[in-house]
Amino acid sequence: MLRDIVAIRGGGEIGTAIAHKLKRSGFKVFIIENDTPISIRRTVAYAQAVFHGEMTVEGIRGVNVSDAEGIITAWEKQEIPVIVDSQCDILNEIPVDVLVDAIMARKNTGTTRDMAAITIATGPGFIAGEDVDIVIETKKGHDQGRLIFDGAAEPETAIPGESEGVEMNKVANAPIEGVIHTHVHIGDMVKKGQLMAEIAGVSIHAQISGIVRGIIHDGSNVWRGLKILEIDPDVSPEQCYRLSQRSRDVAGGVLEAVLYLKQQHQLNTD
Repeated sequence: MLRDIVAIRGGGEIGTAIAHKLKRSGFKVFIIENDTPISIRRTVAYAQAVFHGEMTVEGIRGVNVSDAEGIITAWEKQEIPVIVDSQCDILNEIPVDVLVDAIMARKNTGTTRDMAAITIATGPGFIAGEDVDIVIETKKGHDQGRLIFDGAAEPETAIPGESEGVEMNKVANAPIEGVIHTHVHIGDMVKKGQLMAEIAGVSIHAQISGIVRGIIHDGSNVWRGLKILEIDPDVSPEQCYRLSQRSRDVAGGVLEAVLYLKQQHQLNTD
């Protein structure tokens, strides 16, 4: 019988950090994505395997698979499988113990407690004890990574961290709906005022100088208000290829939640 199987909805940075940590901790993990995943920090997102067939993050390889057999084959190779399955039909074939919603949509896009013995969600949009068993706080700050057993995570603003000064200028949101055409790459050093991207003829320029820490996939369809890029003056190009403290904290919270609930439910203890 298969044991300690975790399905993760969403392969962005948060979902990737969760998959990475749980795999290192001995769990069989697979990621469920859609066919056009949206990721800002693409250099640390297993979702990119949907586009490129594979993605390696901090030494662990993720691979795009098409079915349950592909998932099992990837596990045998010590890889993290990524399957495109918007309806989560794969859950009818793979007997998961744990389901983690890491889509980070700020709303529940369809995760319910009956999808697995243990259900966990990251960020706002879920009620612990109703939608899922436990919610993990994702808002940057003192409670980052905290387990919430009753209630919801704090609402997040459109930008990470503080809401004014340099922090506000680190990110850009899409001013209009359309297809994005990017002019820089993750890891590039840019200057304030430099052209970063264009959407439907509207130009987006850097508000500060620094390293491009994240930018959405060129050619993606974006909607107004979507976070499309992030510049950070305090990181090195190498750090663009490593998981952030925030993602690691959230992943640690998920691991704690899984171990706690597994003990409470006495799952796989024989």
